[in-house]
Amino acid sequence: MSDTSWLWALFTVIAAASQSVRNAAQRELTAKLGTVGATHVRFLFGFPFAVLFLAGILLVSHVALPKPDANFWPWMLAGALLQIAATALMLAAMGERSFVVAIAYIKTEPVQVALFGLVLLGDAVTPWLALAILVATMGVVVMSLKPGATAGGVRPTLSGLAAGAMFGLSAVGFRGAILSLALPSYLMAATFTLAIGLLLQSVLLSAYLWLRDPAVLTAIMRSWRPSLFAGFMGAVASQLWFLAFALATAASVRTLALVEVLFAQAISRFVFKQPTSRREAVGVVLIVTGCGLLIWAQ
Repeated sequence: MSDTSWLWALFTVIAAASQSVRNAAQRELTAKLGTVGATHVRFLFGFPFAVLFLAGILLVSHVALPKPDANFWPWMLAGALLQIAATALMLAAMGERSFVVAIAYIKTEPVQVALFGLVLLGDAVTPWLALAILVATMGVVVMSLKPGATAGGVRPTLSGLAAGAMFGLSAVGFRGAILSLALPSYLMAATFTLAIGLLLQSVLLSAYLWLRDPAVLTAIMRSWRPSLFAGFMGAVASQLWFLAFALATAASVRTLALVEVLFAQAISRFVFKQPTSRREAVGVVLIVTGCGLLIWAQ
């Protein structure tokens, strides 16, 4: 086993925990800032921290900044734009369903990202990886599909599933951008890609809000304290996701990322005071089993 062969799993688990905290912070901001405003917070307030991460890598490694070629930008734009759309859909789903169930819908992503990664990047899907994805995703389905569900749950369900698809495509896009740099240092490749991605997202969403609803930008600045925290946690999570993408396939990373449902369950129970049902407990067991299979297979 190489020195870095296990690091992608460590990065992924810590990223999932950080992202759960960020999602909870963004959910609270949605009431004040609206869906687009809360979406913008993760990018606008995350970008300065990404720059600090990049400066730290430059200072420690003494490696020059990469010069991306034409292959880098399509991957980068696809990842950045799809992540904006996915985040907005995620927050919309969270606003209409319990926190943990909304996360569960979104976490149907691994099945989709495995297909996208195979088609777009040629990332192999081994039989054990496929089994791990299947078992973990079954856990998500068990948690999500509740008996007696009404038609009123269709819109948040579709929002969550669409968010999962777009998060999957954005993950493939960002991994494609990282790989296109062909750098010997995965730290530099991942950190540079993150900084450029957050810069693009911050500029695009700031311009959109300036033209469509400048009052939201003012509201974001007034809520700078919770926004700064959400941005910091988002930047930490993204930095770790990108490091994981540099070392492992998007399908492996996003399957192990299902541990986020466990963190979401804890937040749902202890922060939002939403009880855990027996069905959700069974789903958690399946998710943990799937993640265990993934680690064993790797």
